[in-house]
Order: sequence, then C-alpha cells, then structure tokens
Amino acid sequence: MYEQINTNISRYVPFDSEELRIFNSLMEYQQVPKKTMLLQAGEMCNFEAFVIKGCVRKYYIDANGSEVILQFAIENAWVSDISFSIYEHKPSQVYIETLEDCSFFIFTPETKEALFAQAPRFERAFRILMQRSLAVTQERLFNTIAKSATEKYLEFLEQYPTLSQRVAQHYIASYLGISAEFLSKVRHKIAKT
Repeated sequence: MYEQINTNISRYVPFDSEELRIFNSLMEYQQVPKKTMLLQAGEMCNFEAFVIKGCVRKYYIDANGSEVILQFAIENAWVSDISFSIYEHKPSQVYIETLEDCSFFIFTPETKEALFAQAPRFERAFRILMQRSLAVTQERLFNTIAKSATEKYLEFLEQYPTLSQRVAQHYIASYLGISAEFLSKVRHKIAKT
C-alpha cells in the first residue's frame, strides 16, 4: 500500500525501514469521489496530499470571474496550498477539486511536524520537494510569458501525456492561459503537421 509514496519520497533522501515505518504510520489514507472540493478560497488549507490515483486541479477565480488552473496533480504528485495557507497562516486564495475519483495520502501540519521530530531526515526530503515545486512554478511562469500557445500545448502533452484524454479541453485551455476555441485551433494545426 505504501510502496508508491515511499518510492516517491526516497528519490530525494534514502530512508531506512524504521524511518519509512514512522512516515507511513503518520499519514492518513483517503478515498474521495470526483467533483469534491478539497479546499475553497477563504478557507485555511490544513493538508498536503499525495495523489495515489486520480486527477486534481488547483485553480483561482480571476477578476473577470473566470477559472484559472494553476496545477493539475495526478498520480505521484503532491497538492496543497502550502505557500499561502500553511506557511503564511492566511486564508487560501485557491480552490482544489478532484476531477476523477481519487485516493490520497494526507499529511496535516501537525502530523508533518511529528514526522520531522521522529524522523528528522524527512525535513530534508520535504525541503527538496518544496524547491522542486518552486522550480516547476518558475518554469511554468516563464513558459506562460515567453512561449507560443503551440509550444505551451506541446510541452503540456509531454509533461502530461495521458491528461488530454482524462480532463475536459476547457480545463487544459485554462491551464495554458488560452481560450478553448484557440486551443481547438492549435490542436487542429498540430494534427495537420
């Protein structure tokens, strides 16, 4: 049951069996049906979730009332509002919703602190996870500003090869920062080449 998350976290720091036992004992397993709101803007986020199975989107609503998708979290990804809610102790500005039936391992701030106290090397692993998340966010920002819609879509397909069959196209368009109609034109152009 824990092999997937243990493999994921051990990519950054090697752990012995006792450390992994502590890690596994502190997380909570949850199954959540699709279209479930895990977090709403204005709430405090009190979890970090590792996606075992399924697809989640994290988004905000802009000044025009449009949804802007910031992240898709699929198998082996983490999702939360770490930077704003957990570390800044401010109400979240984002929504987190399941797009498919999902299963997760959940950490709360309390269980994570207990983990760090009992198995301190996990603090390094989670720091590396945070650094990787920041690097991905910066790259995404750069791509949004500097790349064409076609380049962004091709990179999306490379990063998420199966997601275009799993989620509605308007979600992908929102993630790419383009309209659904323009995405349709981009896809048609790529199909012709």
